[in-house]
Amino acid sequence: MKPWIRLSLLAAAILAAACTPAVRQPAWTYGPPGGAAGSTPAAPASAAAAGAPIGTIKITAADLSFSPGMVTVAEAGTYAVELANTGAIEHNITFSDGTTVTAAPGEKASGTVLIPADGLTFLCSIPGHAAAGMTGMVSVGTMAMGSEAPGSSGQPSTASASADPNAAPYEVRDATAPKVMAGKVHDIDMPIIEKDITVATGFVVHAWTFGGTVPGPVIRVHLGDTVRVHLTNQGTMSHSIDFHASQTAMNDQMVEIPPGGTFTYTFTADYAGVWMYHCGTAPALHHIANGMFGMVIVEPKGGFEAADAEYAFVQNDWYLGGQKEPVDYAKAASAAPAPDFVTFNGIASQYKDNPITVPTRGRVRVFILDAGPNIDSSFHVVGTIFDTVIKEGIALRSGNAGGWGAQAVDLSPAQGAIVEFSPREDGMYPFVTHAFNFVGRGAIGVFVAGDGDPHN
Repeated sequence: MKPWIRLSLLAAAILAAACTPAVRQPAWTYGPPGGAAGSTPAAPASAAAAGAPIGTIKITAADLSFSPGMVTVAEAGTYAVELANTGAIEHNITFSDGTTVTAAPGEKASGTVLIPADGLTFLCSIPGHAAAGMTGMVSVGTMAMGSEAPGSSGQPSTASASADPNAAPYEVRDATAPKVMAGKVHDIDMPIIEKDITVATGFVVHAWTFGGTVPGPVIRVHLGDTVRVHLTNQGTMSHSIDFHASQTAMNDQMVEIPPGGTFTYTFTADYAGVWMYHCGTAPALHHIANGMFGMVIVEPKGGFEAADAEYAFVQNDWYLGGQKEPVDYAKAASAAPAPDFVTFNGIASQYKDNPITVPTRGRVRVFILDAGPNIDSSFHVVGTIFDTVIKEGIALRSGNAGGWGAQAVDLSPAQGAIVEFSPREDGMYPFVTHAFNFVGRGAIGVFVAGDGDPHN
């Protein structure tokens, strides 16, 4: 790219960001090896309880709650622990001394724990579960007043932040929309993979993914096609999937897939549109926020008219936990969410750093989905007008009798749209969410039409 184009792109980015207030740094800290502020440590190995049990502690784990959460025993000593899991996913009790008892869904498990005179706290150590409320305490004698179980405050991390200078560079996601799949029946392999992903320069999330990418692969089919998605859980915790393009009862195919398990989700693409898919395992907010989402495009009757270029963008918000850790559930669950980054296709500012070339006066089609999990999108391309917008089945068509056009398409989480435009001249056309407080947090890219110079 010519030097003047690079400078112009930088200027465009600065102008766009200048409309926003000063951007706070992501609220987490790059710490020493072994963890960072706000991280959730792995459950330690079970501690051996000494002596014969003098009593039994019985606890029931439902999805995201313990009953009872506060337990009082008469005296210090060794106790048998009975955990009954009535939920749909795996849970455990991890005591603060390291003792762990794990129960599969619908099953019971037992162990022993040594309760000291000052008691023990406990939690479920599966990521997100403690922050969602799975915490408790065992006290000796009269229950300690004012005591608090770990993670029960629900307050997000307030640590200062800095990027890891040794973090792997991010991998640019090709935004080109895939071609519609041939045939009428489609078998798609989509392994569930947990992996470290750089979501902005210097910031790495231990993401949970469909297919090893965030967002997951774009699936594009014809109206009426049958889709069979084959899932294998290669991760360390249960996951599931919900296709918004499908029509099926929640307790039919949205099943929990345990580590090592497999499942095939089958649906017919009965309605055209841009649809979301995501993990529905509790807490669904945590699983979506940590990368488990993607886009399905179902073509309308007769398909789309030809376009010169087609792109697919999924907007999402990141709530960073520790370096190379899952996202911070408490931050994501805040009633006034403040994401560290808002991105297109999972990586902050990747299409500002790596602009997308489009043809001048060509027909450009963009499929856009807001995966959230919390933040709305107002998708806008600077310097052009959408002559076609199809949002959730409602259509503004090019050449309409009234001469109507659109400047932005507004999407709440889980809503999708299709927009079309034609750049009138060579030059730069930044695309953003017009909620400008998020432009400086990564929700910006650039289309370059022709050679990028409107004056040659």
